[in-house]
Amino acid sequence: MTSSSFIRTTFLVLSDTHDVDLDTFTKDVWPAQRGQLPKIDVVLHCGDLTQVGGLSSFKKALKVLGGIDADRKLVIAGNHDLELDQQYWTSYRDEEGNAEGPEDHDEAVTIMKGLTATESGVSFLDKGTHTCDLQNGAKLALYASPYTPSFGDWAFPYSDTEDRLNTADSTPPSARTMPDHVDIIMTHGPPKGILDSCPQGNVGCDKLLRAIRRVKPIMHCFGHIHEGRGLEVLDWKKSITEDKALPIESASGNHIEIEYCAKGRTQTVGWNGREGDSILAVNASIETKRGKPSDAPWLITLHLPRAT
Repeated sequence: MTSSSFIRTTFLVLSDTHDVDLDTFTKDVWPAQRGQLPKIDVVLHCGDLTQVGGLSSFKKALKVLGGIDADRKLVIAGNHDLELDQQYWTSYRDEEGNAEGPEDHDEAVTIMKGLTATESGVSFLDKGTHTCDLQNGAKLALYASPYTPSFGDWAFPYSDTEDRLNTADSTPPSARTMPDHVDIIMTHGPPKGILDSCPQGNVGCDKLLRAIRRVKPIMHCFGHIHEGRGLEVLDWKKSITEDKALPIESASGNHIEIEYCAKGRTQTVGWNGREGDSILAVNASIETKRGKPSDAPWLITLHLPRAT
């Protein structure tokens, strides 16, 4: 890799903000020293903007994101963002058995894709592959999906037998949207066995694990499982069937810097992410297992291909 081929690009990665307001975010989550940090090129929000949906809550989330200075702000929904899932919302029944109006879905999408989002600098992404040229001269290819394995009565579910990511006889061709190569995969939920541990066990998706092995992105970011928050470098050099997570301190190389900034603490390590056999996995939930949005976002610097 040469400096002329790749461009240093800084990402702010967060998830599961769950109705956090701007005052809490700026005081407790993204503290005052943010002004001393490098310029942010791309914000990635991995879903669960809200606690149980609600049009006012989507507007609140956009206000928080609007307060972050960045070139691009790419956002997906999560299972708590109820109205944004049309299929879920049209079949939803409240406690009295009454159906919700489809207009709430339409209005929620308008909020997330309309003028309010534009003024906040937010691009709300549907499931699929997205590419964009950044102001720093880099080109980003990203696959996004808000879907997670079905658990309770929440939005964007899929069954254990459904594979939306890989070629399988049981999956309709129109649903197989994971490409063979992207720089970043952003999903709401984790892959099986990767930063997915909670009291119910390892609850990540085995189909998603299979997909990231196949695609080998530089980074896979997600949230959903609050207890799993953290970073892992996944090393699959020895065997495509062997999962080996390296402690972050043992990562080596100089192509990627990972900076964790919260309440005066900063951790920086290097990692060579262009080898094709290692992936940076990031669980970016800011809500703790106690239900409080107090963990900081991750500040991650990658080297992306130069736009042509």
